[in-house]
Amino acid sequence: MDDFSQSLICRHTFELQDLMDSYPPKLHNANKKIVHSIACPPGSTYSGQLVFSRWQTIPFPQDLSCLEQQPEIDERQGYFGYESSDDSTQVEWYLNFAHYDLFCAYGGPLFAQDEMQVAEHPALGSLREALLDKDIKPLTVENGQPTPVLIRGVERRCSIATDPNLEAGRPYGLYGNNFARATPEAIQQATQLISPPTITNILAMEAPAGGRGSYTLRQIEYVLITAFTGFSAARIESELELGQQPNVIIHTGFWGCGAYGGDRILMALLQLLAARLSQVNSLVFHVGDSAGSQALASAQELLKQLLDSKARAARILSLIGKIYEMGFKWGVSDGN
Repeated sequence: MDDFSQSLICRHTFELQDLMDSYPPKLHNANKKIVHSIACPPGSTYSGQLVFSRWQTIPFPQDLSCLEQQPEIDERQGYFGYESSDDSTQVEWYLNFAHYDLFCAYGGPLFAQDEMQVAEHPALGSLREALLDKDIKPLTVENGQPTPVLIRGVERRCSIATDPNLEAGRPYGLYGNNFARATPEAIQQATQLISPPTITNILAMEAPAGGRGSYTLRQIEYVLITAFTGFSAARIESELELGQQPNVIIHTGFWGCGAYGGDRILMALLQLLAARLSQVNSLVFHVGDSAGSQALASAQELLKQLLDSKARAARILSLIGKIYEMGFKWGVSDGN
């Protein structure tokens, strides 16, 4: 196991039953309360432990020459399904497209990727309340530096259908601002109890937001070091969980490309490179639709060009410079 102990800010373990009993989620939106009543009906029991860890930046290697493993890239249509694996050597992690103040909007009307994940994993809301009570900083960025958070062993207790479905009362779907506008009946019909609950591991990290014009060199480096730190920390935590060399799988998508207005090709490219640098085994990229598939294909082709035989010994800072020279530009927020 790599010795990155100096990069660990903190690690705390919570008993799920105690966490849910002592720190019930604080929900202010009526539709969120409906989801919670389905996921956690009276008399519910919770088993296992939740492990929270927070990490400061891990320096990436200077060049690629010593990195032999090339992660498998698995393209998936649609969005996170949190499917269970029967392979005991695998440890799977799912990104949370986080705000710097972790899970800060979980109880209100918003319903983007972050809030949807908390609704389906209600102990994440309880975790935030416990962290605040114990004066443990729930921050994925501090003093301008990324501090990704990992959460092992959280129960997924329901699934929420967000796709447009006129007959089910959600003609525009439930994503984003449509969730709060939906009727109680539509929310009830869209929410399915998972019994027994499945277990999910979460990697929460915030992408840079709201840029204009062309990406700066600093912004590109920031994204890469954030993703590299998060992916590397996931590999370390996976080794702790299994006590042996695991098969580490990261599930991601177009992180930072919705409300934050990031460029899809660039954000995919930097995550692909971070997966290579961190030596995880597999990156499962959930593209959403055909347009997402095209963006991922473009990112893969650019990475292939960057990592040709002549460039493999190149210094990472040189590769970042080449990406900067490609002239990627910020997009606009999707309003969610």
